[in-house]
Amino acid sequence: MRTIAEINDKISRQQAVVWTVDELKARVAQVGVTQTAKEVDVITTGTFEPMESSGAIINLGHTDPPIKIRSCWLDGVPAYAGFGAVDLYLGATQVVDSTSISDVPEGEYSRERGGAHVIEDLIAGKPVQLRAIGQVTDCYPRASFETTISRETINQFYLYNPRNLYQNFIVGVNGGDRPLFTYLGPLYPRLANAVYSNSGAISPLLNDPDLQLIGIGTRIFLGGGIGYIAWEGTQHFPLQKRLPNRTPIGPAATLALIGDAKQMNRQWVRGCYLKNYGPSLMLGVGVPLPVLEEEVVARCAVLDKDIVAPVVDFSIPRRVRPTFGLVSYAQLKTGRMIIEGKSVRVAPLVSIYLSRQVALELKKIIECGKFTLTEPVAKIPMDRAFVPQDLWGSQIPLD
Repeated sequence: MRTIAEINDKISRQQAVVWTVDELKARVAQVGVTQTAKEVDVITTGTFEPMESSGAIINLGHTDPPIKIRSCWLDGVPAYAGFGAVDLYLGATQVVDSTSISDVPEGEYSRERGGAHVIEDLIAGKPVQLRAIGQVTDCYPRASFETTISRETINQFYLYNPRNLYQNFIVGVNGGDRPLFTYLGPLYPRLANAVYSNSGAISPLLNDPDLQLIGIGTRIFLGGGIGYIAWEGTQHFPLQKRLPNRTPIGPAATLALIGDAKQMNRQWVRGCYLKNYGPSLMLGVGVPLPVLEEEVVARCAVLDKDIVAPVVDFSIPRRVRPTFGLVSYAQLKTGRMIIEGKSVRVAPLVSIYLSRQVALELKKIIECGKFTLTEPVAKIPMDRAFVPQDLWGSQIPLD
């Protein structure tokens, strides 16, 4: 029906028809897939959820005399410094190093802060305290350095996120007798609550289940700026079992993303803290899906009632935990589900409202010609198996 070049030409002339995935699904319900496919050029999807496998690359620029940084703290949060002399990687879930702030007045650095909060502050233009220890060499004679940095006083500052945009995930519950503090937040004993973290039918990768429209080099909305799909994500598992509509029944594909943090907006990049678990990064990601053929609309017409996730019991401390079966996102979004005859409260960790806002923001910038689509330079592999570490460790004698 269309090519990306033809769609981009319409975008450049501000004549492209762009709908959010919600608008697309509503139109399909009215007139069907075939007619809808004739009317729309681009479908925008979005999500706003914790993506803890994220972080920032920062280049500080050289000091005088130069320093080869081997240890570094940003507002008390350790950054990795094991490559270039003044290159750093700040992980979103890295926590404040209590030994590095022992002489700091109480309350100045919250012990609930982490790398995600420092990233948020830098994006917001706030000052961040830097303390560095160097390895003294002939070309890097400086032994230590302290200063205040901001997004304006550093060179490169970009997010490189090894694992974002899970294609489906799990629902967490706790069948035990004590509270559990998890990456889904608190799970209370005896099935007192359930938490899910995917936005279901509006989630980007559930509308392109076989990753036919995206790939390495696809331009996306990342944290309020322009980003790109850089690679398959870590723990990428496209071989997950799937329903006839091709949506997976649990965690499946993931993507590695990259984007210039100096373009980003604090509205879409927020540090958060999960009680007794640690910091994470709430991140807004939007993916445009070009309507190249009718089948694109058919896949994007999938509804919450047609997508399921496994209900996993976190009270069993194993890699593979027992489940209470599968539940549809339509049921999850009612706020209640039934487990073994018991009505259980359900809440999303993902913000459904802000996920829709991401899709709307992406729609707006495409409509006004500020965002064009890109052809992928390579496909995301769809044949990756998931290899558990204990498969190898179990073969090594322990004594």
